[in-house]
Amino acid sequence: MSHILVTGGAGFIGANFVLDWLAQPGADGIVNVDKLTYAGNLKTLASLENDKRHVFSRTDICDRAALDRLLAEYRPSAVVHFAAESHVDRSIHGPGEFVQTNIVGTFTLLESVRAYWAALKREVQAGFRFLHISTDEVFGSLGADDPQFSETTAYAPNSPYSASKAASDHLVRAYHHTYGLPVLTTNCSNNYGPYQFPEKLIPLVVANALAGKPLPVYGDGHNVRDWLYVGDHCAAIREVLARGRVGETYNIGGWNEKTNIEVVSLLCKLLDEMKPKAAGSYADQITFVTDRPGHDRRYAIDAGKLERQLGWRPAETFESGLRKTVQWYLENQAWVRDVTTGEYRNWITRHYAA
Repeated sequence: MSHILVTGGAGFIGANFVLDWLAQPGADGIVNVDKLTYAGNLKTLASLENDKRHVFSRTDICDRAALDRLLAEYRPSAVVHFAAESHVDRSIHGPGEFVQTNIVGTFTLLESVRAYWAALKREVQAGFRFLHISTDEVFGSLGADDPQFSETTAYAPNSPYSASKAASDHLVRAYHHTYGLPVLTTNCSNNYGPYQFPEKLIPLVVANALAGKPLPVYGDGHNVRDWLYVGDHCAAIREVLARGRVGETYNIGGWNEKTNIEVVSLLCKLLDEMKPKAAGSYADQITFVTDRPGHDRRYAIDAGKLERQLGWRPAETFESGLRKTVQWYLENQAWVRDVTTGEYRNWITRHYAA
């Protein structure tokens, strides 16, 4: 069986990509490499438990020997690199893990892939791809009237998280220009959808609302983000992997700029409709909290290059995608409980001890 190798395939976007990829007719198999840190959850992939097309390896991307073994055994035709520490607040309190995973891990993976690729036959080399998944946060912050981020916007990261991702982007670029490694890079806007760890805004608001807890909104609530439904993101990645130009960067955005307070208010409105409280509105739980350090004011992605070159546009509006997301969380409270209580971590410990 032909395979691609996916790093971080038990995390939010990575797991959605694995499920989406294997749902496509005639898809290659996947070698799924994930360290299973706090945000990696194999229960997200439970539907693939007996699927021979999915091979899971609990591996740290900083482990060069393990990566070399996997590449030699499965001979993938592509590597899709999601694995990263990704939460800004966590990077402020503990930047070391972000440097280790996002910079050292990407370097280690690149070195392993470079050695593997260099040993391939010339005709196989020509079809190989290394697709690096990055973020719009590497571009810094926009003013209210500034044009959207394009692929040529200068990097200006403002948090340890975005700085570590910027460094990984530069390494990927350098390996293409120095060694000829056939790379592609995508910079995406804020993702949302099923299976997102509830430290991020949308699943956190849903979980807190249902639990009767405050719904925290940083500062004045007017920080702006461009929101991308994770299913649309997966479709875009498939297009870039199949038809993207080697060495190019593609911005992936949802064309949905919303302030944080708009997002929280719309979530409350949907919850009022789909799971109403006994009295009052979920909006009564909104609570403004002290802004976080270095909080970027606005992100906005211009995804026009992707549309012009590859014909991709998101299928979901923000309203349709958000409704699907809320419905998923309401119907999958057991998954949410496992994540929020840490029970899935106990399962991982028991599973790998055996």
